[in-house]
Amino acid sequence: MDCARRESTGRLTAALIAAALLAGCANVRASGGQPARRSSPVAATSAVRASAQATNQSLVPTPLFDPSVDLRAGPVVVPLELQLPSLRITAPVLGVGLNPKNIMETPLGSASDPVWREVFWYRGSGIPGDATTATIAGHVDDVLGRPAIFARLKDLRVGDTVTVRDTSTGLAVDFLVTRTITYTLKQTVDPAVLAQIYGSGPVTGQGPQPSPDGLSHLTLITCTGNWIGSAGTFDRRLVVYAVGIPSAPTADRSRS
Repeated sequence: MDCARRESTGRLTAALIAAALLAGCANVRASGGQPARRSSPVAATSAVRASAQATNQSLVPTPLFDPSVDLRAGPVVVPLELQLPSLRITAPVLGVGLNPKNIMETPLGSASDPVWREVFWYRGSGIPGDATTATIAGHVDDVLGRPAIFARLKDLRVGDTVTVRDTSTGLAVDFLVTRTITYTLKQTVDPAVLAQIYGSGPVTGQGPQPSPDGLSHLTLITCTGNWIGSAGTFDRRLVVYAVGIPSAPTADRSRS
């Protein structure tokens, strides 16, 4: 993902290493970025882990987007919404792939662009709610240095609920935060760390793979730490790990 303040399937290992390095940061020092391109739509606790035998239910019965769309085709609209109830945050989700530099795309825009209030689901990762790993990133600040959608991600605590809702059906799946880790840039090139963030499949050039524990996993990521002007990025990455509560998706719920 493009993490500059502005300096956004095949073998994806190198791309994902870059993505972990650059995930979810804004372009505060820029005069403005390009508007996001959009195409047509085509837990936590031991008790949760003890329930791993429960059947994981998919959030959506059909693909979230046209599966023929290449990962390099640009962002696509997906009918998902991320809710962080403890932070009173609700954000629309944009499906993203890889940019021309083989970096996970995090769309940029002008100060008034809605991209700063959106989050980005990596289309090469799993569908939220499936028994695999789904990865979602968000900007920490915008082009003017104002807080963006994931500015308060650091305030999530173990046991907090994260919800992903399908806006087309009203179904939602809940996750419980299990841990929050801040990585240095050096740590984010460790294949073991990458496998935790994206799941083992994308890191080894495959599609999403079943989770060894049979649970659905959700990773939220943004930038943190100090800005390194020479590198055009922040020096750390904040990653929140959450585990799905084994149950069927719940019916429609009001927005946070």
